Amino acid sequence: MRQSNTYIILYSAAITVVCGGLLAFAAVSLKPQQDANIAMEQKKNILASVITLKEGDDINEIYNKQVKAFVIDAQGNVVEGMTPEKVIVAAEYKKTPKERLLPVYEFRNDSGKVEYAVMPVYGYGLWNNIWGFIAVKSDFNTVQGVKFQHAGETPGLGARIESEEIQERFKGKSIFENGSLVSINIQKGEGNDYSGNPHKVDGMSGATLTAKGVNNMLKDYLACYENYLKKNVGSTKQASL
Repeated sequence: MRQSNTYIILYSAAITVVCGGLLAFAAVSLKPQQDANIAMEQKKNILASVITLKEGDDINEIYNKQVKAFVIDAQGNVVEGMTPEKVIVAAEYKKTPKERLLPVYEFRNDSGKVEYAVMPVYGYGLWNNIWGFIAVKSDFNTVQGVKFQHAGETPGLGARIESEEIQERFKGKSIFENGSLVSINIQKGEGNDYSGNPHKVDGMSGATLTAKGVNNMLKDYLACYENYLKKNVGSTKQASL
C-alpha cells in the first residue's frame, strides 16, 4: 500500500527522535565510565614513561602511592587550588605559552624523594594533533622515557611515534646543555647512530613532517617547563606525598 508523504515524514521524524533519544541516553549514562577509562589510561601512560608495568599491576595503587601531581605556571610556580584533573592540555595548547597551566607528575620513592618528573606535551603532527608525556630523571635533565600518541598520523610511517622502537631512542638524552635549553630532535633519515649526541634521535623513514611536529612539540612544551626544570636541576627534592 502506498503511504502518503505526510505519513513518511512523520514516520521518519519519529524514528529520528527515538534513535536520537537512545543515543543521547547511552552517551550520558556511559560518560562516567568513559571518563574513568580515560583517567586510568592517562595514569597508565604516566607510569609507563618512568617504570616498566607488568600485567596485573594495580595502576591506581601505584599511582596513588608514588605520584604527586600538581599544576604550575610558566614561571614554574605551583598554582594553588588547581589540580591536573581540571587542566585540559588540548585547550591550554591554544593559549600562548606564558598563559598555559602546566600539569606536573612527580614520581617519588618510598622516602618521598623525587625520582622522575613527568610532563605532558601537546602539538601538531603531519595530519592532526599529537600528544604525550616526557619524563626526566631526578637531575631534571636526563630523559627517562617518553610516551607519544597521535590522532591521525600515517600508519607505518608517522604513526610509529607510538612504537616502543621509536620511544626507546629518547632514553638517556639531555634537555639542557651548559644551562641552556636545547631540547631533543629527531633527525631526518633513519639508520644513523646518534648514541654519542645527547640531543639527537635517529629519524623515521618517510615521516619527516611528523618528526618535525614532534620536535616542535617538545621544544614548545619544554620551554614552558623550563623555569620549573631549572629550579630543580641538581636538587635532591624531597617531600611527603
